[in-house]
Amino acid sequence: MTKVTVLGGCGAVGSIATDTLASSGVFSEVVVADINITAARKLVAKLKGSKLSAVELDADSPQSIKKAIAGSSVVLNCVGPFYKYGPTIMKEVIKSKISYVDVCDDFDATEKLLDMNKEAKKAGVSALIGMGSSPGVANVLVRFCADSLLDQVEAVDIYHAHGGEKVEGAAVVKHRIHSMKIDIPMFLDGKFTTVNLFAESGRALEEECEFQDVGKCSVYGYPHPETITLPRYLKGIKRVTNLGLVLPPAYAELIKGMVRLGITDEKPIEVQGHKIIPLEFAVAYILSQRERLLKEAGINQPMGCLKIVVKGFKDGNKNSYVFSMSSRGQGMGEGTGIPAAIGAILMATGKIIEKGVLPPEACVNPMDMLELARTKVKAAGGRGFPITIEHIDKDSKSQRMDLFS
Repeated sequence: MTKVTVLGGCGAVGSIATDTLASSGVFSEVVVADINITAARKLVAKLKGSKLSAVELDADSPQSIKKAIAGSSVVLNCVGPFYKYGPTIMKEVIKSKISYVDVCDDFDATEKLLDMNKEAKKAGVSALIGMGSSPGVANVLVRFCADSLLDQVEAVDIYHAHGGEKVEGAAVVKHRIHSMKIDIPMFLDGKFTTVNLFAESGRALEEECEFQDVGKCSVYGYPHPETITLPRYLKGIKRVTNLGLVLPPAYAELIKGMVRLGITDEKPIEVQGHKIIPLEFAVAYILSQRERLLKEAGINQPMGCLKIVVKGFKDGNKNSYVFSMSSRGQGMGEGTGIPAAIGAILMATGKIIEKGVLPPEACVNPMDMLELARTKVKAAGGRGFPITIEHIDKDSKSQRMDLFS
């Protein structure tokens, strides 16, 4: 009998994860924990499963977290933004000695989570962090290359573009703003470094990327944690970058413009006798313009693509592999929620046995993930991972590959 509790379980990501877990047949109980208890109960009623239940969660309260996760076999954390809530939640899960999975894509939060490694080991807890799309699937596919396709991985460039979700919350916009304001980690020329999005160091990395089913887009530096975790586990690697954008491009430029102008400070200012927090105004204004910008771009459904370019050597010759996961009608919720659910299933079924705080490339067997995506998740009504792979050999000849051939 296994119980999984999904924190933030009725959000854009958490609701997809909850549905996938409830349909998987792995868990005897699935708990939706969310600050919006009304929405959580509505999701439970919509999914119509006797194994489903809802509890209220206040992520600002350690006591509330402890109460929500009590009796769980696995906790899946989908509460954002992770730079604010990730460390607090995982600390309580470790104290409760429960297996943990999250979708953390903030590199600064990732560093704080990794610092809890000894604490997790001492408690006998396995904690899989960053198990979404990027990070998550991207890390595991890079490991697949390192394990099975190349003798030496030299460079990894990760690109992503997505948008068009029916609803976008303030936490998502705050995450994007946070990602643009901080120094962005990259691994260049065999060394860890940082770039600034609006400085020459950041502009030097911007490029045009051709995305399957999306088209050509200008991408910019993202502070996702692959750039700090992959070099730790892939010896001899020289470069790891992460570049992306939110669709449509005009929406991304609006957010960048607000950050560039400095209208995202958290210190209140007085406006006509009222105390206003610039960040809250900026988020509200950005969200007020989103529908118009989506309409002008002709985007009327979720869409996105994750592209991973892995370069290295096989038998002394240069080889490259390009992985693409794209979709129309599926966006961030599916792209992140389905891998997160797979991580929780792998944890519950004993496929992840290492103790401590670990990124996906350190503890997820690529074939376990891919086989689960192909079988159990698809059988439950999900699409799994629509991955295409292009192999470019030493003579620059290109051919499509099948993972399961």
